Amino acid sequence: MSERQETLQFSEAALRQVEVIFQRYPADHRDSAVMPLLYLAQREFGGWLSQEALDYVASLVGMAPIRVYEVATFYTMYNLKPVGKYHVQVCTNISCWLCASDDIAKALQNRLRLAFGESSTDGRFTLAEVECLGACVNAPMMQINDDYYENLTPAKVSEIIDRLP
Repeated sequence: MSERQETLQFSEAALRQVEVIFQRYPADHRDSAVMPLLYLAQREFGGWLSQEALDYVASLVGMAPIRVYEVATFYTMYNLKPVGKYHVQVCTNISCWLCASDDIAKALQNRLRLAFGESSTDGRFTLAEVECLGACVNAPMMQINDDYYENLTPAKVSEIIDRLP
């Protein structure tokens, strides 16, 4: 076990959330809580999941670390490398694409001076292309951290980015 893993642990507030999450599942199925605990760990440990964070979650749910890695690498909502303060995710799936998500993507790439998968050198932004964020009715859309922005235009995208502190 690495030295960092030994010191990596949830805050008291997060530990209270862990207990609430565990109460949702039968006591003999703590591993069922792996997904919400990964999400909590990502929020708690800087917006991404290091190997130490994955190992920590594995120890909490009583799973082999490889099984936790499998979950974390399968779902795109888990970040396995550091992301910027603002994680900008643009949907380019069919519904958004039909409503000109290509224009939204280009506007963001130009405004942020980033390609998909890149982070700004100041650590402020990470730009990601995603398949679906589940808001097809209001396409095109993007997500910045936990906030959804829908019915976008290139002009709206610039306004949203400019309003971020």
